[in-house]
Amino acid sequence: MVKKKVEGVGEYQSAAGGWGALRAVADAVRSQLAVVDETRGLLTMNQPTGFDCPGCAWPDPKHTSSFEFCENGAKAVAWEATAKRTTPEFFAQHTVSELWEWHDHALENQGRLTHPMAYDAASDKFLPISWEDAMARIGAGLRALPDPNMAEFYTSGRCSNEAAFLYQLFVREYGTNNFPDCSNMCHEATSVGLPKSIGIGKGTVTLEDFDHADAVFCIGHNPGTNHPRMLNTLRACAKRGAAIVSINPLRERGLERFISPQHPSEMLTGHATKLSSVYYQIKVGGDLAVLKGMMKAVVALDAESRAAGGPDVLDRAFIAEHTEGIEGLLADLDATSWQAVEASSGLTRAEIEHLGRIYANAKSVIINYGMGITQHRQGVANVQHIANLLLLRGNLGRPGAGISPLRGHSNVQGDRTVGITEVPNDALLDGIKRVFGFDPPRAHGHDAVASVKAIRDGRSKALIALGGNLAVAMPDPEVTYPAMRSLDLAVHIATKLNRSHLLTAKESIILPCLGRTEVDIQATGKQLVTVEDSMSMVHGSRGGLQPASEHLRSEARVVADMAIATLPNTKVDWLDLVADYNRIRDAIESVFPAFENYNERIKKPGGFRLRNAASEREWLTESGKAQFLVFPGFYEDGSDQHALTLTTLRSHDQYNTTIYGMNDRYRGITGRRDIVFVNADDLVSRGLAHGDVIDVVLDAPNGPVRAMRGVTAVAYDIPKGSIAVYYPEANVLVALDAHDARSGTPAYKSVPVKIAAAA
Repeated sequence: MVKKKVEGVGEYQSAAGGWGALRAVADAVRSQLAVVDETRGLLTMNQPTGFDCPGCAWPDPKHTSSFEFCENGAKAVAWEATAKRTTPEFFAQHTVSELWEWHDHALENQGRLTHPMAYDAASDKFLPISWEDAMARIGAGLRALPDPNMAEFYTSGRCSNEAAFLYQLFVREYGTNNFPDCSNMCHEATSVGLPKSIGIGKGTVTLEDFDHADAVFCIGHNPGTNHPRMLNTLRACAKRGAAIVSINPLRERGLERFISPQHPSEMLTGHATKLSSVYYQIKVGGDLAVLKGMMKAVVALDAESRAAGGPDVLDRAFIAEHTEGIEGLLADLDATSWQAVEASSGLTRAEIEHLGRIYANAKSVIINYGMGITQHRQGVANVQHIANLLLLRGNLGRPGAGISPLRGHSNVQGDRTVGITEVPNDALLDGIKRVFGFDPPRAHGHDAVASVKAIRDGRSKALIALGGNLAVAMPDPEVTYPAMRSLDLAVHIATKLNRSHLLTAKESIILPCLGRTEVDIQATGKQLVTVEDSMSMVHGSRGGLQPASEHLRSEARVVADMAIATLPNTKVDWLDLVADYNRIRDAIESVFPAFENYNERIKKPGGFRLRNAASEREWLTESGKAQFLVFPGFYEDGSDQHALTLTTLRSHDQYNTTIYGMNDRYRGITGRRDIVFVNADDLVSRGLAHGDVIDVVLDAPNGPVRAMRGVTAVAYDIPKGSIAVYYPEANVLVALDAHDARSGTPAYKSVPVKIAAAA
């Protein structure tokens, strides 16, 4: 296919990082008009005495460099530390109906919220309101509900441990376990799947394990955009000769080659480090087939070696001592044909056997994975089969080996650890009762999908959102948006305006809060908050910049104020706790013994690691052993044989639903997001061409029409049968019911669709 010239579509020739990254950082800082403050902020980000990056959850090295941040972390700081302000005067100039027509980037790019605001239906505008009046309205609205279970309490992953703990305490004293949170939309398959496999819903590796791994597998993630500081870790692995194996539908520049801005010689010479030694592009949704194929290959290698009198390839001693269920897994692998594996994965048997040999020949293996694994109808099965693969050779609980789920937002794992969950265990609930003297509800609450369904059906009438952009992040805006507008009460605690705030309820209130970069002063002085990274390290974060407005309150203070306004007979001394965050941490320690000596250990530079039993080969499963778990077959989306499978993805100028700009540098896209990445042969077979304006329609003959219309097809290096579209725009194609049955994770990355010339 001869490609015609398409505006804003080209090719990016350079490596990840390098001068392109530094230019992007400079542009991001300059665009937010606060160069001095933002630059000062960047130099303290991820430092022992500074603040934790408000972006991803990749851990900090023990020995930090003079600047321990990445391009997208710098964008996150610039976005938060901006000099731009969204003031009452701004809201006075624009109706909600007018703002609804703005692009999401334009809404957030107005800058930091400065005052509490309440929606006035008569003028269709947000008007300023005092903190006292706002809290009175919120308390009255929550108390007016006939049942506490008619309220939903959302949590963003940027929330600190201290604020999250107070939030779950408030909500449980109020009387519900309805805790939709951002984890429900990304790594819930990990939180549900891994405890059944290895007894804990977290990864088992530390950053130091990467220094000892012989092979590092990267499956279903894009570090160059979503966790760029990982590139320095992969660079170090490549430099010492470890195999880096990437399995992903698209070739992502951040998995191919990298120029480290922290190494002057590379910057001066332009010499990039090759990262992946092997890179296989699989079909969207082909992960389970590849994992089963790799295990078939490893089992076959074991049989061949034993038949020839050689050593075991399987770690039989480990399997016998530490696991159960190998027989069922082997039977399923034997019943799985190579023909089926090839058809589902898009790889040949020889290619998958090559992957199996790399795995089998490596003494110690780490497998990293992202939402390309979890956001499927069978996300839990994907996660559990990664665990199965690692268990075959004892690649858990020893140096240089383990499972590494790459969490997204900076404290999404910490929020879950301190109690943000709709399915609390008895230890958490008993701890709350013991420490605070009230009996919290025991019934399971709503996750994100269940919350939206309850709001849609009128069973829930209030939403309190501690950060985030819930409505935009969720699937099916044709269902989600009207549902949000049917609420009696909507409260958003936020740093910036976003589209979810514009889905006004009968009573809608926006409460502006401090960002992580800012100084947090309470009754006893400056405060420290804590967060937990992807590898169970808990460390402190101290903001150093002056707040964007004198009217901002910390998230912890806002939660305490809401609790006081809502619970007239509360048993918790909220003002005492929020006056000194050391007291909140003491309370966390009292409820969760794993936080023993919390306030002392947090003083250590870099913090401390929470105990991870699976890292010590202690399996907290029902039987006390790790489990080989079986999922028959692969996927069953029921789509037409002529359908394509769509995955959503983020651009390089984006973090979750926050869009910093309109470029996607590494994929060669500039100034636009109305793009569909399609295999060139798939375009030709449908009578289409690169640059054509097309419609993308969900392949669901028995359901309502869900479509993205008028988007531009870009011929791209992606496997046949697979296409990719930016998130969250593509959420219009994802039905609310399209999710993993076990974890509730929406299937953003396995959507059956058809494409045709725009109508």
